[in-house]
Amino acid sequence: MKTEKQKMIDGEYYLASDETLAAERRACKTLLKQLNTTGYVFGDETKQILRKLIPNAPASLYIEPPFHCDYGYNISCGENVYFNVNCVVLDVTYVKIGSNVFCGPGVQIYTATHPLDAVLRRSHENGKPVTIGHDCWIGGGAIICPGVTIGSRCVIGAGAVVTKDIPDDSLVVGNPARVIRQIEPLDKNV
Repeated sequence: MKTEKQKMIDGEYYLASDETLAAERRACKTLLKQLNTTGYVFGDETKQILRKLIPNAPASLYIEPPFHCDYGYNISCGENVYFNVNCVVLDVTYVKIGSNVFCGPGVQIYTATHPLDAVLRRSHENGKPVTIGHDCWIGGGAIICPGVTIGSRCVIGAGAVVTKDIPDDSLVVGNPARVIRQIEPLDKNV
């Protein structure tokens, strides 16, 4: 029989009140408090906290505090990922971010979702993974909804609410977000 944690990671309905999950969220909040109150964001102390908080990220991950997430261990990313201030990643299941991705201030990435059925929603929730390709720029205040895949080399405009998958090389704006044009690379070798 699956644990509530495994159900959560697998995107199935699970009990968020599970003791193991509650303990892991508390441990995450302890690390976030340390991260969000360190005085020097480039220091060794910050790098040690990030290694514990987001173990599936390279040393080049850079986060401007404050930052918030649920567990941290469900976030993985490539090289040179940057989160500006006040970003939120609700990582009840996988959040996969490619290399060279820049998130403006207040970007929110949600994997957590809830049943539409009111009675089931009282006790259960679930998640849908989010994937962001390489070389993306996510503008300030953008929201990436559960289950969305964003292709590589995309630009998501400030304040966009992304509810559907986005193909490679797209400029996306609005609420709900929509592709307004394809981006032609300056260097065809990219």
